[in-house]
Amino acid sequence: MAAAIKRSTLKLGMIPADGIGREVLPAAQRVLEALGSSIPKPEFIPLLAGWDHFTKFGTALPEETIQVLKNECDGAMFGAVSSPSNKVEGYSSPIVALRKHLDLYANIRPVASVPGMDGKQVNMVIVRENTECLYVKQEQIETLADGTKKAVAIRQITERASSRIGRMAFELALKRAEERAANPGGSFWQGPPKVTIIHKSNVLSVTDGLFRETVRAVKEKDAAGRYASVDLEEQIVDSMVYRLFREPEIFDVTVAPNLYGDIISDGAAALVGSLGLVPSINAGDNFAMGEPVHGSAPDIEGRGIANPIATIRSAALLLSHLGYTAPAARINAAVNSVLLEGKVSTPDLGGKSSTNEVIDAVISKM
Repeated sequence: MAAAIKRSTLKLGMIPADGIGREVLPAAQRVLEALGSSIPKPEFIPLLAGWDHFTKFGTALPEETIQVLKNECDGAMFGAVSSPSNKVEGYSSPIVALRKHLDLYANIRPVASVPGMDGKQVNMVIVRENTECLYVKQEQIETLADGTKKAVAIRQITERASSRIGRMAFELALKRAEERAANPGGSFWQGPPKVTIIHKSNVLSVTDGLFRETVRAVKEKDAAGRYASVDLEEQIVDSMVYRLFREPEIFDVTVAPNLYGDIISDGAAALVGSLGLVPSINAGDNFAMGEPVHGSAPDIEGRGIANPIATIRSAALLLSHLGYTAPAARINAAVNSVLLEGKVSTPDLGGKSSTNEVIDAVISKM
């Protein structure tokens, strides 16, 4: 959520990684190029990462990729990664590693219905803490006296991480309120800005208790009153899932530890029809990287039918975060128009269109 970068070019690292990531990432490039002079001329820097790279070269995230992102890029786009379900010695997910190397502590996932379409009225954002919880990946297996095995995983929640993800959620709630004021008919959410803390502190009173208390303290200790207009609520995670499917219209901005946020955001995608529609950005204080929520989808890889809309929306989300809100709105309006018209859609939405046909349709609406 920065001010627009004042320069002649916008350097973006492009990491297709695995599976359909290689098919949908070009959608972001084509759409950004179609914006013309409304943004600085985009310069796309191809970068490597992923499971395929690991199988060929023994590393999932080359050091060169990290250094180019840190030293040459204004932002980045990531496609999708294939990760084995079993442990493979030496392999670690490159997207998780990138979040740590670039300190992208917030995963921001908007889930929104298209105005005018049938179905649930949803316009919420899930803000997921990106750096800790069970995703610190500190696991070990112990052999017990009877010869059976016990697996142990460490769950880490810190005050620092919880505080800054809470602040990100409050800032986002204020930004969304400003956008609603500027475009009163553009959102299903019509109430004051609201942040809902998602936790399970009734069971995990130490770790989730610290997360809950720290996020609450962001508002309670806000001496300047910046967040005074933001309502603060909380939901036990299982209750939140129930209410998410029963009455999703009650949520504005939700903030959650890593694991809960991951599960909730994928579940919320069902409310709007497909994972192929839901975007995200991984954001820190100094860098942001767009990433569609869907995975590498090996079942449809190479068939040319992957839905590019999540990637296109992720590119718009990245632009908005970099300060280019009007071009981002232009992309989202074009996507909404294509979806509402319903003439062009990929098989995940019940259609028969190809990836490129959807890209062409969005660009034509721009």
